[in-house]
Amino acid sequence: MSSVHLRPTRLKRTTGFTLIELMVVMSIIATLLTLALPRYFHSVERSREAVLKQDLHIMRDAIDKYLADRGRYPQTLDELAEKRYLRSVPPDPITESSSTWITLPPPEGEVREGVYDVRSGAPGNSLDGEPYESW
Repeated sequence: MSSVHLRPTRLKRTTGFTLIELMVVMSIIATLLTLALPRYFHSVERSREAVLKQDLHIMRDAIDKYLADRGRYPQTLDELAEKRYLRSVPPDPITESSSTWITLPPPEGEVREGVYDVRSGAPGNSLDGEPYESW
């Protein structure tokens, strides 16, 4: 009789990841997120502050041009947009509303009336610790 050698059958290993491998990958991702997310939110806040400074500069420049052209200050910020000195009154990037701008009248002794300056109506302080309303 011939002897047939039977080899033991091996169970095929299914492809995929083990629970331990998945846990290691998830912990690495969590560690990277704890490092990256604060920097991301910090940079978003910095960009809002940069836009606020830019918007204030543009509106103040428009007020100065309005005064030079018409000999008086605008009565409202909307008047700057109506007379095409601005395309529109920009929203305050901190409050996300164009109705929160604070308009200041001319200093004492100035004969003219109207909007002399504009400030942000956003509560709180910037990342540098300076109040938004002082910009």
